[in-house]
Amino acid sequence: MKEYIVSARKYRPMSFDAVVGQEALTTTLKNAVKSGKLAHAYLFCGPRGVGKTTCARIFAKAINCQHPTEDGEACNECESCKAFNEQRSYNIFELDAASNNSVENIKALMEQTRIPPQVGKYKVFIIDEVHMLSTAAFNAFLKTLEEPPSHVIFILATTEKHKILPTIISRCQIYDFERMTVPNIVKQLKMVAEKEGITYEEEALNVIAEKADGGMRDALSVFDQAASFCQGDITYQKVIEDLNVLDADNYFNIIDLCLENKTADVMVLLNNVINNGFDGGHLVSGLATHVRNVLMAKDEQTLPLLQTSQRQAERYKEQAKKCPANFLYKALKIMNDCDINYRQSGNKRLLVELTLIEISQITQPDDDASASGRGPKRLKSLFKRLSSAQPSEARQVAEAETHYNSNKSAIKPENQQVAKQNAADGQPSNYTPAQPQPNNPVPVRRLKLGKIGKTFDNLRQRSDEKHESETVDDVKGNGERNAFTEEQLVTQWLAMCNRMPQQMTGIAARLKNMTPAITEFPNIEVVVDNQILYDDIVKIKGRIRNTLVVALKNDAITLNVRLAKPEEIRRIPTNRERFDELKSSNKAFEKLSELLGLELN
Repeated sequence: MKEYIVSARKYRPMSFDAVVGQEALTTTLKNAVKSGKLAHAYLFCGPRGVGKTTCARIFAKAINCQHPTEDGEACNECESCKAFNEQRSYNIFELDAASNNSVENIKALMEQTRIPPQVGKYKVFIIDEVHMLSTAAFNAFLKTLEEPPSHVIFILATTEKHKILPTIISRCQIYDFERMTVPNIVKQLKMVAEKEGITYEEEALNVIAEKADGGMRDALSVFDQAASFCQGDITYQKVIEDLNVLDADNYFNIIDLCLENKTADVMVLLNNVINNGFDGGHLVSGLATHVRNVLMAKDEQTLPLLQTSQRQAERYKEQAKKCPANFLYKALKIMNDCDINYRQSGNKRLLVELTLIEISQITQPDDDASASGRGPKRLKSLFKRLSSAQPSEARQVAEAETHYNSNKSAIKPENQQVAKQNAADGQPSNYTPAQPQPNNPVPVRRLKLGKIGKTFDNLRQRSDEKHESETVDDVKGNGERNAFTEEQLVTQWLAMCNRMPQQMTGIAARLKNMTPAITEFPNIEVVVDNQILYDDIVKIKGRIRNTLVVALKNDAITLNVRLAKPEEIRRIPTNRERFDELKSSNKAFEKLSELLGLELN
């Protein structure tokens, strides 16, 4: 039985022209070989399976080729090329940095750079996965990498460029390899299938190319798997069954159902998908890609961005005609939010269901039309109706109250005598005997005051009106003129602050920090250190004065509130400063604190 070799190895490119999808880089390397302008160090970086190591080997063979072609390719006929093809070349060395990442391995490599090549011009060292080297190994490699012998060329390859030291990167020529496009991968897979005698459907190869995620090696590995499962006949249905890929028809059906607002049908379809073993997050991710493709299919300019088969592109164009652009934009936004929140969600299935429900109600008709469910739009309009109804009810209440007051004030002449008789009998003057009710009374609508809306503007306006119209009269005492001391004044001042209502908690706290003083008995003065607090105290000055009159039993008290002069404003000392001041002013306290080891907490 003939030895089986996987397609990724069997069809590995042996020349620059055979490399797929990296034309710009291969052209640069061929020109360097033709001109003989070779750098001493190269860095090939990019995703997995895009040809970094392959290009490094082809480049190393072309460098040492004794008779390169006019295009810069190796001749494959000289001794150097034959030795490389037969894997017996002593001029090209490959080192796996993942398993040889120590300082000793790098030192051993540096020792080999001293020996000149036996055949060819250069010794080429290919270091794969160079980002796996330790920091010490990188530092040991620096000097040789910067000034290697003239016959040495280093080619470094990595998938994680950001992990390499900047001092290493600055010493290399950098080549960034790109991901393979779906058409390029499909083209290569067709070539392999024809050489292997395998029949295929183009849609099946597109699924394999999308599954590879831009890597040719991955695509060839999946191709071998699919060919084994399909036994030489690769069809779309067998490929999605083998690779456990969700059929694209599900995405088309979901969008069609969402356009018709059939939320229940979407939920049934989601349940079938999950029961078949597919993850809800995978469904949302695939649906987002599908919606993106539909959006690209709406415009002829963006059609080339669709990396799908021709038949699939036609299906996208057909669905794009039915989908409004606004629907596609909103759907993408909703699915992007779901993707962000999916990992930390405690109930992932519920999150996916809510996402699909929102998408299915984007094009929901107005509230008067029938819909599959009450979405946020319906709830919003419902609240809008309630809020629009409130002002009319408020006006009806106001009209009813006005009508009542006018009737109350306008007493008919024939009722004036009744009012006088009521007063004589001890009845209220506004009492009138019961009048006979008409046969058809006008119904009076009862309104609940709780339905009348109150805004912050109304409350603020009423509050301002109250302060403007509110005046506090001086209390009428009984002529008491009791004497009081400043200590008594401070005590009653603090008591007053503690009795202030809850809505005045802020100003009460600031009043506690003030110390009223008796200027000329019984005149009291309060010094305020800022204008804002001064304005607040002036508003309640009358209440403060009346409180002190009652508490200190002196009707002659006057209260003067003034702003502090600049020299009167002093900084409030901290607890540490008060403690130190007490120790310095009281020697007994200082001695006691030293004996007891007192410290301020």
